[in-house]
Amino acid sequence: MIDRNNAYIVIPALNEALRIRGVVEAALRECANVIVIDDGSDDGTAERIADLPVIVVRHAQRMGKGAGLRDGFAEALHRGARGVITMDGDGQHDAADIPRLIAAANAYPQHIVIGARLRKRASQPSYRRLANEFGDWGISWGCGFLVADTQSGQRFYPANVAALRDVPGEDFVFEAQILITAARRLGVRCVSVPIESRYQGAAPEGPQFRKSHFRPLRDLWRITSHVVKQVWGYGNVLREYRNTRAHPPVIHDPGGEFASAPLPHAPRGA
Repeated sequence: MIDRNNAYIVIPALNEALRIRGVVEAALRECANVIVIDDGSDDGTAERIADLPVIVVRHAQRMGKGAGLRDGFAEALHRGARGVITMDGDGQHDAADIPRLIAAANAYPQHIVIGARLRKRASQPSYRRLANEFGDWGISWGCGFLVADTQSGQRFYPANVAALRDVPGEDFVFEAQILITAARRLGVRCVSVPIESRYQGAAPEGPQFRKSHFRPLRDLWRITSHVVKQVWGYGNVLREYRNTRAHPPVIHDPGGEFASAPLPHAPRGA
């Protein structure tokens, strides 16, 4: 059984002084164990949380989100974590969703749980929504089953997935690749939990966020080219595509909010 005492929250942070304290305080209300990876920040990110009961791992220089997650996983596992929850340091993820991720992890043992940004999708910029749908299409193909919101950074990883070694890719490519590696190497599948889309400027009266580090054209090209090479290496790409389409996304939705709603998992017309 996963609970707030044996799960660890890992928060990669690069120049998050604006929101990091609020993010960490909210995380601590949901889970007793929080690890922040300060990826070479030069804006006082670490100083903003120096008095909070969290573990801070600092990189002397920027190493990227992939390196931050790897170091966070290693630290959590060293401390006995049975599962690792990740969330971004910019405040775009609501820590109040963490109990729902843990509930899904217990309902679907040995699954990666993804906080899928399915709620209030109208607030998501159209270019980000299209980019996410395209990414879902490609990464799902690499996994061999459809996944709702393959690019969300709010996730639960079982300990055996967090312990995977030799997962290639840096920055946002790592988050795509770990889904594929877990699926192909361990047979681990994904289940998605609906969460809210929260973006800069979506609601003037709401929380404000720094500009995202994700660059749709640049990062999707990196992710797509990385995944395509693997899919091609599987052989019989048409068979792989048909097999992927035959396995729809799994959504943990006890309230039935998305029971009959179509889920975005492929570009329109695909």
